[in-house]
Amino acid sequence: MTLPMVVPAQDLPARVRIHEVGARDGLQNEKSVVPTEVKAEFVHRLAAAGLSTIEATSFVHPKRVPQLADAEALFPLLGDLDGVALPVLVPNERGLDRALALGARRIAVFASATESFAKANLNRTVDESLAMFEPVVTRAKERKAHVRGYLSMCFGDPWEGAVPVHQVVRVAKALVDMGCDELSLGDTIGVATPAHVQTLLAELNEEGVPTSSIGVHFHDTYGQALSNTLAALQHGVSTVDASAGGLGGCPYAKSATGNLATEDLVWMLQGLGIDTGVDLGLLTATSVWMAGQLGRPSPSRTVRALSHQES
Repeated sequence: MTLPMVVPAQDLPARVRIHEVGARDGLQNEKSVVPTEVKAEFVHRLAAAGLSTIEATSFVHPKRVPQLADAEALFPLLGDLDGVALPVLVPNERGLDRALALGARRIAVFASATESFAKANLNRTVDESLAMFEPVVTRAKERKAHVRGYLSMCFGDPWEGAVPVHQVVRVAKALVDMGCDELSLGDTIGVATPAHVQTLLAELNEEGVPTSSIGVHFHDTYGQALSNTLAALQHGVSTVDASAGGLGGCPYAKSATGNLATEDLVWMLQGLGIDTGVDLGLLTATSVWMAGQLGRPSPSRTVRALSHQES
């Protein structure tokens, strides 16, 4: 019998779009620089496994994130991936110019719900960072680009502790109002719990932010990423960020451990009868290959379980 056994649950989305962040968020905190050709092959393998949205890189200043200094070299190597969305992060108008010059059609900006992280990540206050993003979003929309707004520290901050829901809603609403097509709610340090997730989603709905425009981005610091994802699915969210092999962290928040592993997410969704379009076998093989490139095993429980069965 094929596992996992499919036992659908009521009132969940029929399909979930996985926003794969392994090639960007997953690799950005690696101490050893991953060769550009390896990154390109990683993205191609992820696409071959059925992932249709793969965040490719970030057009930040090379000194800020050295791992992603090869954005101009990498992005053209992905031009043959027809039908695959390749979002890229841009911090400011200069980053937008670099991305648009290479033909990027999906742009993401990254804001913070807290002052401490805005200062650490962007060297600005929350409101100053929003003011910096506004012309970026406006110009991207003028070029018919899709714009995603990342919002970090939605559930807790390593310096400030608990983050009030109304504070998160204010910044989220500002991103939507300036023109972001999609909002990704980030549990950057992995402290969210299911009722907290559903409360934030309900508050956003009350302020006019539709569930259809919301994605969730959970880190697994306390082992809560899957339970929080299920809580979001129960609310109607159908876009979930995940990282192949559970790669990732945040260079500006040391308590941020790995992202939700894409394989762990796909295993759960398959068991719920939710379509993702992802071939779990090919995805697992990709993460095993990438773990070999990085010289360490994947932290994903599903990758470990399935690769053990095959060995």
